Amino acid sequence: MTITNKDLPAKCKKKRSYERVRKAARPPAGASIENRPKEVYSRDTFGHWEMDCLEGKKKSKKPLLVLTERKSRKEIIIPMRDQTSRSVIAAIDRLERQHGADFYKIFRTITVDNGSEFSDCKGIEKSCRRKGRRTKLYYCHPYSSCERGSNENQNRMIRRWFPKGTDFSQVTAKTIRWVEDWLNNYPRETHGFRSANSVFEEGVALLI
Repeated sequence: MTITNKDLPAKCKKKRSYERVRKAARPPAGASIENRPKEVYSRDTFGHWEMDCLEGKKKSKKPLLVLTERKSRKEIIIPMRDQTSRSVIAAIDRLERQHGADFYKIFRTITVDNGSEFSDCKGIEKSCRRKGRRTKLYYCHPYSSCERGSNENQNRMIRRWFPKGTDFSQVTAKTIRWVEDWLNNYPRETHGFRSANSVFEEGVALLI
């Protein structure tokens, strides 16, 4: 039996050439990734996330909000009613209420792209439980998905179960949770074959 590149769940790709970062036509809604603390890049510090929207069938307009913790690769998948800034804020509000006071330690920063769903920087950063900010948002350069590399890798793994064109309005919450659990319990070579859940729980224990 011959296995080719098209049979692999993760395709082998030729190394692309890196070009100069393209400038946006308008400035980001919040702080640029250029101002993100250097400790975030090393992945040695816990509590820094990347966030994206995973689109489904165009007519459905119901996407998944996906968050990836950079150190542990812990994944959170939240179904949304539509791909708007209002729905993103509502999803983060639910996440904040779920984690309570621990949210502010666990979600120290979140890095996003310049999509319109993330355009309300103040709304995403503003706490729904107390006065002031709940997290700090940083925006990638335009057309630079590699600046959310952990997020993009996780998205490819999610696509094994939810291929492009999936109608998320027809996918149950139970199925989405199963995929989330599969990702978080997957043995990872980068963690010495420990799971993202194991590393994440260890990080939380040190913070709280």
